[in-house]
Amino acid sequence: MLLQDTALIYGRYLRQSLRSRIALLFGVLTPLLYLLFFGPLLTDLPLGGQGSSWQVLVPGLLLQLGLLGALFAGFLIIMEKGQGVVERMRVTPVSRLALLLGRVLRDATVFVFQAVLLVLAAVAMGLRAPLTGILIGFAFVALLTVSLASLSYALAMRVRTPQEFGPLINAVSMPSMLLSGLMLPMTLGPAWLDVLSHLMPLRYLVDAMRDAYVGSYTTPHMLYGVVVAVALAGLAVTVGTRVFRPSGA
Repeated sequence: MLLQDTALIYGRYLRQSLRSRIALLFGVLTPLLYLLFFGPLLTDLPLGGQGSSWQVLVPGLLLQLGLLGALFAGFLIIMEKGQGVVERMRVTPVSRLALLLGRVLRDATVFVFQAVLLVLAAVAMGLRAPLTGILIGFAFVALLTVSLASLSYALAMRVRTPQEFGPLINAVSMPSMLLSGLMLPMTLGPAWLDVLSHLMPLRYLVDAMRDAYVGSYTTPHMLYGVVVAVALAGLAVTVGTRVFRPSGA
């Protein structure tokens, strides 16, 4: 029943996304602009890591795509609460876990699709990375999306208006972007900043993806990245499901 319920919710929200093709394409616009206008500035610069500047930048942009998109996914729940959609779902026999999983799996599908578009653009600009590494990167984007979208929905169920939700998400997203090394490796900065960045879970995913993009799959960075990504996804889904129930979902 859980699989059937999840597929039902997933299909409902995926159809909504497919009806808004422009939104699908514009979702990748911000990282694409970074790729086009920031990427060429890094060419031939010593970035303190293996591989080319594209193998450093593109993994960070992919995770930035998942970070920003998934964190703001909760706006949909706020609108649905106002329209009574959540209340109507509450009286159905659909699993509460499925109500969350259907949504976050839709989000993961959308952002992986956008990640594919971004990688294709990066390849056209000069990215060279092993196919295995690229596929591993898509898996990290999907796990990050599941984690952050679950937490975003959980938070959105607790707030009343978009005006409350937006500032809270910005307060989380900005430190995450600045301290995780999305744009440049944190090892380029002072030692204290590098140490501080290890408190951000996203830092471990960034390091793991950059290793994958140069073909290093058995490094400590990869191990830490996988453990953090899986643990964060499990914790976030658990929290999201528990908050969904008493919030009337």
